[in-house]
Amino acid sequence: MARFSCLKNRPSSIFLYQRQHLLSLQSVCGRVASNAFHPVRDFYNTGIAAKPLDFTNMRMLLLRRCIHATGFYNSREGDHYQVLGVPQNATKDEIKKAFHAVAMRGHKWMALYRIVAGFYQKCIGGVNGLGVKCRFSGKEESEVKELNDYLNNLKNHEKSGVPKGAGTDSDHGFDLGRMKRLMHSLGSPQSKFKTIHIAGTKGKGSTAAFLSNILRAQGYSVGCYTSPHIKTIRERITLGKLGYPVSAKTLNSLFQRIKLDLDQAVQLEQGHLSHFEVLTALAFKLFAEENVDIAVIEAGLGGARDATNIISSSDLAASVITTISEEHLSALGGSLESIAVAKSGIIKHGCPVVLGGPYLPHIELIFRNKASSMCSPVISASDSGNRSIIKGISNVSSIPCQISDIILDINKDFQLSIELYDVKLRLLGLHQLQNAATATCAALCLRYQGWRISDGSIRTGLESTQLLGRSQFLTPVEAEALGLPGATVLLDGAHTKESAKALTDMIQIAYPDAKLVFVVAMASDKDHQAFASELLAAKQVDAIFLTEVSIAGDRYRTTSLSLLRDGWIQASNELGIKLSEYRVEEYNELLQNQSGKSADGTLLFNSHSVSESMRIGDEILKSKGTYRQCLLVVTGSLHIVSSVLCSI
Repeated sequence: MARFSCLKNRPSSIFLYQRQHLLSLQSVCGRVASNAFHPVRDFYNTGIAAKPLDFTNMRMLLLRRCIHATGFYNSREGDHYQVLGVPQNATKDEIKKAFHAVAMRGHKWMALYRIVAGFYQKCIGGVNGLGVKCRFSGKEESEVKELNDYLNNLKNHEKSGVPKGAGTDSDHGFDLGRMKRLMHSLGSPQSKFKTIHIAGTKGKGSTAAFLSNILRAQGYSVGCYTSPHIKTIRERITLGKLGYPVSAKTLNSLFQRIKLDLDQAVQLEQGHLSHFEVLTALAFKLFAEENVDIAVIEAGLGGARDATNIISSSDLAASVITTISEEHLSALGGSLESIAVAKSGIIKHGCPVVLGGPYLPHIELIFRNKASSMCSPVISASDSGNRSIIKGISNVSSIPCQISDIILDINKDFQLSIELYDVKLRLLGLHQLQNAATATCAALCLRYQGWRISDGSIRTGLESTQLLGRSQFLTPVEAEALGLPGATVLLDGAHTKESAKALTDMIQIAYPDAKLVFVVAMASDKDHQAFASELLAAKQVDAIFLTEVSIAGDRYRTTSLSLLRDGWIQASNELGIKLSEYRVEEYNELLQNQSGKSADGTLLFNSHSVSESMRIGDEILKSKGTYRQCLLVVTGSLHIVSSVLCSI
């Protein structure tokens, strides 16, 4: 057991899958104590999890772990490559494929394979929407090029914007009958499994991620459908007990098999089928073919007329409504009340509904009245008997996590309760704690219905959840890959007044005394001034870089620098905050003139380049000295987050 003593104090959120059960890392240590597994110990002793390592050394260490994990104990480095069947100059993707091929031969030490697979992904992978480590290769993406081209020829509201009233349950709303006809032509796959349906203005993706990981921690095969994606469209569809994004091969195979049906449907609907509708249909079809135990489905826009709202009451395990705020006002009726009515459209007759909140009293009444009319039990994460608190911040491998208590005691409609202390959440902020509590309520609701879900699985699922672009701190290796060695970089896709407030609150919790630089790009249909006001009002900001990015691969919804600047100037004037405007070309002179003293107000730069903005922002922070923490924050949309992550 001494050989595994290095594992005892490591994060308990690393989990393995063996014999259709998820086990904690510590629980398997006793089973393998008699077997040498030096690469695991070496992984920590070399500090690979805490400091940058050049790729040559990283590759060698990965190879050693791969070989030991799969039962091959050759000692020479060349033999490692030979066993895996790859050349010594193999790329990371080649090593990964070879490793999986060897490991999946059925060797008896599959538990060790799972350990190593997790560490392998930790070293070289990114993080997908459900906290699973992954990296997407160009070769894989080429396999779904035909599908992407097909989808791009359809109407895409993420690129063009959503028409007025499209999300309302009215004559102006999307034609849900179109989606129902498409699903019928595919054999109604949505009726082949139970579904959790999630709607809300903010928090849908995080709640879906938390809940999916809770179910996977219990051993269920879960299909999860979310939007938008960061790197590849495959992120939107995750499958199975490990939650990997659907493989390019699987997705392409399905597309080729049903392409004729899709063509006929597009023709029948006279070209009105949208990108989102077809992709949603593909997700439901795939979940049915993969025989998932349960699906977690995030609504795209609103609820009542959303393409995902084709789930019957007999197939719905529960509806979840997270939060309500004034986003997509035009598309959802023009008021907070009309937005709530649209979201309430996912409530089905006799099926429980989980309310996240907290809501304004008259908004909550809309949901409760709808639930009452549908004879649907209500579980509220914001009930007075519930208590969720953040107790502090801890660092795991240089990445902050928040230590939280989640205590739920629900006595209305259902009797549900749980007490979780010292939960280590990787998604930070009070809003993410509320999302975690909402997901926990949904899990307890399923348990009440007979699903086997332990308290331990709930804790495991919550603690293992990460999301690209949501309070995501780049690792030292990732920051260095961007040319920002030693920088602390935070990526967050906040783009509304409410999410900007949540972002600043999270920063105040994790880095209360940090010097701040914001790099911001936004879509044209957002409230730029309100967003700016929240960021400026929170604390002193050293510099702001306004920039531009494509929205869903197109410039149609991109906010120009001049319009974005106007919003920030107006916000600063209302708050009485001085902004000192400079051209990017002037920053060297600026740094030289202000060396050793504070800048006159908050610096405001315009730049057409995200990478240039980040580089100069980092230099400005470093010029302030190292006596205080410095934080470079990239925000304003998930699209600017995507541009950063895709460049790593």
